[in-house]
Amino acid sequence: MAVELASRLRTVLTDNLNLKVLSLGFALVLFALVHGQDTLRTITVDVDVQVPPEKDNRILITQLPPMHVTVRGPSGLLDDLRPSDLIVRKDLRDGTKTQVTYDASMLHLPPGVKVEQISPSEPFPLQWENVEVRDVPVKVSVTGACAPGFMVKGTPVPDPANVRVRGPHSEVIVLQYMRAEPFDVAGLKEGQYTHPLGFELETSPRVTPEAKSVDVTVEIVRETIDKTFTKIPVAVVGSAKAKTQPAEIDVRLTCPPDVLRPLRPEQIVPHVQFSSTAEHGSEALPVQFTLDPCAVALTPSTVIVKW
Repeated sequence: MAVELASRLRTVLTDNLNLKVLSLGFALVLFALVHGQDTLRTITVDVDVQVPPEKDNRILITQLPPMHVTVRGPSGLLDDLRPSDLIVRKDLRDGTKTQVTYDASMLHLPPGVKVEQISPSEPFPLQWENVEVRDVPVKVSVTGACAPGFMVKGTPVPDPANVRVRGPHSEVIVLQYMRAEPFDVAGLKEGQYTHPLGFELETSPRVTPEAKSVDVTVEIVRETIDKTFTKIPVAVVGSAKAKTQPAEIDVRLTCPPDVLRPLRPEQIVPHVQFSSTAEHGSEALPVQFTLDPCAVALTPSTVIVKW
């Protein structure tokens, strides 16, 4: 059995041997042509810029463009070449260079690969500025809607109220404020809420706050509406004969809608408390009126009582 198997294998290997050798030769030549022939490929490479340390107070304004490199080499090598393999760094740490030129010396290519062309090929200028550090106000807005019947009282309060920013002199000097992320009040009911919020970098990315976030507080209160009731008579408590001057005042109420809307003028009774024992006279007395849970403003708030 083993002898028969060996005989068959020998026949397979030696049968048409010349044709098989010729086919192998063609395959090797074809492989060499495909994988050994030089081809061109253009690769876009980002440039890693090494900038001056923070203590030097110098900042690069120019955004360095990517490097477009056309390389020549065996197609097998070029197919395996990735942009991340071409580490490109530009040392600008001295903060004084006025222009940059891209050249082949910046690239680390595998053996057998050569640079045919680099773009941009001409030197391009660099713009530098001194760093400006300045405190600017923090601005906060709200987003979302409170729970039904509630609203935001006043404006959100950031803590601290100012933030220190750092960036190019020309950009920082005109900066009016740094905007924090909106405070989401969706679904909130009565109470005071404080959350840390980051900053929206809506200005140049070169302008950065020293703090990463700011604590912002909002106060949620019951929704209120205002209404002024005019010419409301002032009552004198403690004397049937005493009269007030003026006899009528205006009453401004700030209340929840369900309290204020059904309220009628005759339900509003501002008054003064009379306590004098003299037979005749006059006295300036404060007008009193409260209505829970409303805020009350009386005009005028003091009247002259004569008796």
